[in-house]
Amino acid sequence: MTGNHKDKSITRRRAIAVTGGTVAVGGLAVAGYQSAFADTSSTATDATAAASASASESSGCMTLMSSVTEGPYHLDGALVRKDITEGKSGVPLTLRLTVVDATDGCTPVKGAAVEIWHCDAWGYYSGYTTANPGGSAPAESEDGSTADDDTYLRGYQIAGANGVVKFETIFPGWYTPRTCHIHLKVHTGGQKEDGTYEGGKVNYTGQLFFDDEIAEEIFTLEPYSKHSGSYTTLDNDMVYDGGGASSGLLTLKAVHKKDPAKGYKGFLTVAVDPDAENTGAGSGGGGGEGGAPPSGAPGDAPGGTPSASASS
Repeated sequence: MTGNHKDKSITRRRAIAVTGGTVAVGGLAVAGYQSAFADTSSTATDATAAASASASESSGCMTLMSSVTEGPYHLDGALVRKDITEGKSGVPLTLRLTVVDATDGCTPVKGAAVEIWHCDAWGYYSGYTTANPGGSAPAESEDGSTADDDTYLRGYQIAGANGVVKFETIFPGWYTPRTCHIHLKVHTGGQKEDGTYEGGKVNYTGQLFFDDEIAEEIFTLEPYSKHSGSYTTLDNDMVYDGGGASSGLLTLKAVHKKDPAKGYKGFLTVAVDPDAENTGAGSGGGGGEGGAPPSGAPGDAPGGTPSASASS
């Protein structure tokens, strides 16, 4: 990536928060971290990172983040799978989220389905591969992967008894005028059917964010560096409201500190009210179900309508 990554022309804009149905666990943040990374060795560094993530939170449940718009690139029918990359190249990211019930002592929500979707290293979403990500980037078709243009970097995972879901993906790229982010929804009451998740309802719609310094370092690496232009930092993003973990900012741990190309692990504990519903697909203004999709979507975005094959 070349030039100045910080977009000084975009004013600080905020998506209006809605619903109080989503909360985080302050006292369980460390426990959630240890549970989520149970298949890795516990180290002093891990413990320090977890303690830092919960330093501003007291014991018990407290507000984590308000639901926000689902954005213009959501598609129905994502597959239930842990690895959502489909061969897309980028810095590896292991994403682990712990879902707990705010209305029942912050106990794990067994069976909660977490759905995520995000852009590739050059800012393209599956289903919308001709949408211009802004700046200068190769065409999505030039990435050399065999990924399905309608399904890559989208998927569900269903929580086990500990409320934990894990995804293997890549660090997202960026598109104008948004900062680096991942979209997510938490569903309950449905079931896996024909490879996807059907029924139930959406309890939470939100977005996950990344530290600017880490993001900008990654964007100097291949293949991200082939996308040049003005990167929007967290302070200038239209959705992120500056609240840190309470606003969806992930805690990240490098697999190898001296080599960011080896990848990162990210985690967050999310508590929901299983009786609440928020699809994030409201229309108009900033209220309702999360407000309208953010303005300034990539220039060639087809108005939030997927390709014919993606919608079939």
